[in-house]
Amino acid sequence: MSTRKIGEVILKVDNISLRFGGVKALTNISFDVREHEIRAIIGPNGAGKSSMLNVINGVYHPQEGTITFRGETRRDMDTHQAAEQGIARTFQNIALFSGMTVLDNIMTGRNLKIRSSFLEQALWIGRARREEVENRRVVEEIIDFLQLQHVRKTPVARLPYGIKKRVELARALAAEPSMLLLDEPMAGMNVEEKQDMCRFVLDTNEQFGTTIVLIEHDMGVVMDISDRVVVLDYGRKIGDGPPDVVRNDPEVIKAYLGAH
Repeated sequence: MSTRKIGEVILKVDNISLRFGGVKALTNISFDVREHEIRAIIGPNGAGKSSMLNVINGVYHPQEGTITFRGETRRDMDTHQAAEQGIARTFQNIALFSGMTVLDNIMTGRNLKIRSSFLEQALWIGRARREEVENRRVVEEIIDFLQLQHVRKTPVARLPYGIKKRVELARALAAEPSMLLLDEPMAGMNVEEKQDMCRFVLDTNEQFGTTIVLIEHDMGVVMDISDRVVVLDYGRKIGDGPPDVVRNDPEVIKAYLGAH
């Protein structure tokens, strides 16, 4: 566990319910996230974990409940609003541009920071030139931070799976988010790749102060790196608290841990 100082609540999820036709994906879910913490969301397949992340960053719009982020309450937000407010996201299925290099993929994470006009960019003058220099500087720092120097000019399609997941994390970090939503960042990885990704998640949290909301199936990982854990089962919340408390909760053991 980190020694960093965990701050005040910055995200509140209040009584969120989400339905697709007659299917209830989430029912009356409430929890909060504090600044600088690592907050895990766990549960069996189909529990509603990814749906919850999709509500937070505006992909899905709930029928009931509210989201409060940094004091601003709304029923839902769109994905662009979420990104502008400092919420970045990675996905279960890698969503990179496979024909582009690692460097160019990470550069796309800087799009929100661009203020120059199309004309300035076309002629590479004024703000466009300054922005390009600044964006390159940030991206090169992230490449160093995530130890991607050796593949920076390699097309993503040629990379092994574990490195692709790291590139996706790099692209999310390029937006300089205050909150990072990670949807199973270690799924499909071998032990060594998982250890590397764990270290990078912890380093991101500690060195950048980034608040992290994490979906993860590996309970060892969750218990090692999380400050607090919320447990979902069939779209309902059945547990919430520090890892040790959640691990010993009979309902959680029955629904999730006991299934393995």
